[in-house]
Amino acid sequence: MSVAFVFPGQGSQVVGMGKALFDALPESRAVFEEADAALGFALSRLCFEGPEAELQLTANTQPAILATSVAALRPLLARGVRPDGVAGHSLGEYSALVAAGAMGLADALHTVRRRGEYMQEAVPVGTGTMAAILGLDLPAIEDACREAAAGEVVSPANVNSPGQVVIAGHATAVDRASALCRAKGAKRAVSLPVSAPFHCALMKPAQDRLAHDLAGLAFRDPAVPLVNNVDARVVRDGEACRDGLVRQVSGAVRWQESVELLARDAVDVFVEVGPGTVLSGLVRKIAKGARVLNVDSPESLEAAVAALGAGAEG
Repeated sequence: MSVAFVFPGQGSQVVGMGKALFDALPESRAVFEEADAALGFALSRLCFEGPEAELQLTANTQPAILATSVAALRPLLARGVRPDGVAGHSLGEYSALVAAGAMGLADALHTVRRRGEYMQEAVPVGTGTMAAILGLDLPAIEDACREAAAGEVVSPANVNSPGQVVIAGHATAVDRASALCRAKGAKRAVSLPVSAPFHCALMKPAQDRLAHDLAGLAFRDPAVPLVNNVDARVVRDGEACRDGLVRQVSGAVRWQESVELLARDAVDVFVEVGPGTVLSGLVRKIAKGARVLNVDSPESLEAAVAALGAGAEG
């Protein structure tokens, strides 16, 4: 049995996330306490109580999801479950790096909070958007984006699974590309309620600002192989980890290819570690036949530990 931990990105946030872990598990409680101390405000209270409008601000969402994911990770590790590889969807790559020992939690929290600020500030509100294209293959979507651009930015942003691709860019260009995708046979083109057009060329100003921050941090070589999502390749040294975090800001999330790579490398169990089960659904569509588990509560933790046959050490 070969096990990969996968970590969710933005879109998994809900008020109350992590509260059951905090209440039941000392390892999780310690993570939230560390996060509150590192950031200098009660991130834990925001996760558990909201208000929702404040939690939805991307500068808060990003550290909230990271902290909740690590709060799910630590008790899993304490119970003897170790991954053979890790990957994260967009923001989730920071959680994966913490899991692999390449990045400290405090550094990751500070970085993703600024990452959220930079992304929000890169494009005036209303200028850009994202849309999910369902039931159309990637080459046809790429063609539609090229045809629709007309001097503006629109491109695939998240290649999530067969038949599910998110595009991003200028709002008017995304609308044109969505219409073209429907004309080419897409089942649906759904506008997403996002605060900015993530993972496209409009994020280059945010990428440049984040690169400066990341240059000042120490990265260690990951203790287990990490599949980065901008290249969908295995990285094994700290500098490659840093470089991937920089380029993913404006680069597409190649999630389908990342999961396919892990499956080709004999991973047969995927454990989604963190809030929600979005990645679990995607993995089932990509790696058919793989076992998929998730950990986001004390109950799902114990179920995963039992399924994986690890000794309950903590």
